[in-house]
Amino acid sequence: MEISLLQAWWLSLSQFMNQGGQILWWLAAVVMLCWLLVVERVIYLLFQYPNQRKAWLAKWHERDDQTSWYAHAMREGWLNEARTALSQNLNLIKVLVAICPMLGLLGTVTGMISVFDVMATQGSSQPRLMASGISLATLPTMAGMVAALAGMFVHARLAKACHMRELKLEKLLRSQ
Repeated sequence: MEISLLQAWWLSLSQFMNQGGQILWWLAAVVMLCWLLVVERVIYLLFQYPNQRKAWLAKWHERDDQTSWYAHAMREGWLNEARTALSQNLNLIKVLVAICPMLGLLGTVTGMISVFDVMATQGSSQPRLMASGISLATLPTMAGMVAALAGMFVHARLAKACHMRELKLEKLLRSQ
């Protein structure tokens, strides 16, 4: 019976995850949640925000009075709404990115504890056994660092895109 490409991929992923220990599964869950939030932000920026921006601009341009204190207060309220909507989930993404290397280090520490446990029970005269255990124990750190680097890059890009949209909206609402 021939193994499909998807089954082979899943088997390879499962082996990697099992080598890294249980912490690697927790890291995978954090990374999936982080990327789910990133996708939500991208969808918001591409589809929902332009409609909201049009609505705010239409309300502003419908106003006859754009210079009074009340008009400025309305504009500031819309800008605050935009700022809140644009920055939603960005802090959570940042926290999840910061958690990734910590989980990786936790996985390495727990892996090293199990290596030392094996060395205590079987003796330390087998350097090959010790080296393979240490190699497996460092997998979670590598995975955590890779996830954090990718997450930092994406978070920075999203934060900049949101900030630029906020500045553009503020400029459009100031023009008469």
